[in-house]
Amino acid sequence: MDLLSKKIVMAKDIGIHGNLFGGILLAWMDEAAASLATEYCRTPNMVTLRIGELVFKKPLKAGHHLRIYGGVTKVGRTSISIYLEAKRYNLYSGDEVVVCDTNSTFVRVDDDGTPTAIDDSIRANFEAKKA
Repeated sequence: MDLLSKKIVMAKDIGIHGNLFGGILLAWMDEAAASLATEYCRTPNMVTLRIGELVFKKPLKAGHHLRIYGGVTKVGRTSISIYLEAKRYNLYSGDEVVVCDTNSTFVRVDDDGTPTAIDDSIRANFEAKKA
């Protein structure tokens, strides 16, 4: 998996229970996945179709550092699937702890929002890397 994004949890990101608000983490993960999808497919015309179940395994507090990793798991005719992991990063030890993970699917669309094919060379490249 590749490092897609780094964030620092700020006080403005904290919910009423003192932890990072889940919706903010979801937005950060969606943004990281969108960045990967658009770069991988070499087009800005990718939209989120689905974000899988998110289970918040560990809390994040103000001041914590977060790293989001991801990798492509499937390239279809019009869609790409991405696995994501968000990890709390310890500045002192370099240790990382998974705080949540999910699978996301993005679809390539035209100007009207209709699904359109991902370039054959991108699918072929993905298949070649799998082999």
